[in-house]
Amino acid sequence: MINEFLGVALMYGLTVLLAIPLGKYLANVFADKPNALDFMKPVERLIYRIGGVDPTRDMHWKENLVALLTINLVWFVLAFVLLLTQGNLPLNPDGNPSMSPDLAFNTAISFLVNCNLQHYSGETGLTYLTQLGVITFLQFVSAATGIAALVLIFRHFLPQTTDRSGNFYTFFVKSITRLLLPLSLVMGLILAFNGTPASFEGKDTIVTMQGDTVGVSRGPAAGMIAIKHLGTNGGGWFGVNSAHPLENPNYLTNIVEMVAQVLIPIALVFALGFYINRRKFAWVVYGVMTVGMLLLLIPTIWSELNGNPAIAQMGVAQPTGAMEGKEVRFGPLASAYWSIVTTIISTGSVNSMHDSSMPLSGAMQLLGMMTNAFYGGCGVGFLNYYIYLIIAVFISGLMVGRTPEFFGRKVEAREMKIASLIAILHPFLILVGTALASYVSVTMPDADWAVKPANWLNNSGFHGFSEMLYEFTSSAANNGSGFEGLGDNNVFWNVTTGFVLILGRFLPIIGPLAIAGLLSQKKFVPESAGTLPTDTGTFGLMTFAVIFIIAALAFFPALALGPLAEFFSLR
Repeated sequence: MINEFLGVALMYGLTVLLAIPLGKYLANVFADKPNALDFMKPVERLIYRIGGVDPTRDMHWKENLVALLTINLVWFVLAFVLLLTQGNLPLNPDGNPSMSPDLAFNTAISFLVNCNLQHYSGETGLTYLTQLGVITFLQFVSAATGIAALVLIFRHFLPQTTDRSGNFYTFFVKSITRLLLPLSLVMGLILAFNGTPASFEGKDTIVTMQGDTVGVSRGPAAGMIAIKHLGTNGGGWFGVNSAHPLENPNYLTNIVEMVAQVLIPIALVFALGFYINRRKFAWVVYGVMTVGMLLLLIPTIWSELNGNPAIAQMGVAQPTGAMEGKEVRFGPLASAYWSIVTTIISTGSVNSMHDSSMPLSGAMQLLGMMTNAFYGGCGVGFLNYYIYLIIAVFISGLMVGRTPEFFGRKVEAREMKIASLIAILHPFLILVGTALASYVSVTMPDADWAVKPANWLNNSGFHGFSEMLYEFTSSAANNGSGFEGLGDNNVFWNVTTGFVLILGRFLPIIGPLAIAGLLSQKKFVPESAGTLPTDTGTFGLMTFAVIFIIAALAFFPALALGPLAEFFSLR
């Protein structure tokens, strides 16, 4: 057991040790300072020339926003068409069929928005062409979109009064050429040399030790698995994701995949401090996020290590904790750590089945996605935190009688309205979606929704409600993991979660960009005795309180009806 705790400490400690220098490197990259990968400039110039982009043009925040949205629309159309026709296209050695329109709609949106919610099984739902040309491609560009959006925010934090925020395209391209591609190459090689497939051959046939003949799916999986973690994407090449022995073969690959998931989100927090020369502020943000993570992780570890009380009442010993849905090669502690980190950073990959987690663990996983502000996904993690930050600045200023200012700019009614709307949007999408699903499943159990609502749930009662709540929470938080007792590959779930995915991704990008753009046009006021400091532990505590109160007020009733009710029912 001590070794398991040491393993978790090693994973997190190694992540932070790598994140600090990586953050400094990223600050240099996006500030256009000399860095180790400057030899990629010719490749970047070629990309700009092919795309007709002027990398020297400093654009208005609205122009950058239009660029971000329009290029994502192009990618959606491309992905949708390929998924609809994949069965008739090359690189399909296993003969997998094309997707239905509703499933193609959901899948294209899901990977476009960095959620990677999968209503299909990777081995049978996609071909090698769409695994690479749609899924892997979108995993690169969606992560780069989030990082580029964050760097646009960085530019607005500088003291110069301006209506310009840089160039989305240059930040986007550099995110891929200077960060995602190099790291993916290194990680892909590690996975390939540890047994993850990296070929274009179809299924292999093997005979098991008990004499059964089975087909084992293969394919060029190592590279896709690398970017799925580094880009906080999460979609699995195989249906059971990183619980699959070929996707995550051993404890070493588990450490590599775990570090990869958290590395860039934490590094971007430190990059903020280096970029705007406010390192103390970055440490405060990191501290708030880390405390939030620990408050979710500790109850999860306790719950999983103590096992199932219902089984204990039967007199059955559980020396290793709750092992249902866990891989023996990882155990409950490493699985508990993965389950919390993957839900707070919006990766959504799994090395155990979240549907089999203890009820308290499920509540913590849900709460991590509901708060959606502790580390978060590539780039968008801080964008979500920024909304809470603006609200905390405004409330704190009113409480202590100081002018609500953030980095020398006054926070006024217009910025607060935008922040409040974005803060309300997240619970609105989750709770309205869950209410709609609950209503349909109860009032129309025999309706023809491709799969009848009565057959959606493999579990009734508290856990069945939790499965529907989890699906919409995962969609709104751009996470992608799921309680897989839910039958979700049907018209109702594909369409409803598809729209939640769109709104849950792009409105939380539009809102912070608008706030930062509006603030940067205001006159910069140097700090004085009347300025509310935002780089202190006290303000960090205030920000955490705002996050906690908003999440508690919005989501506690839903959690009480689902995982918390299930938790107390086992006692």
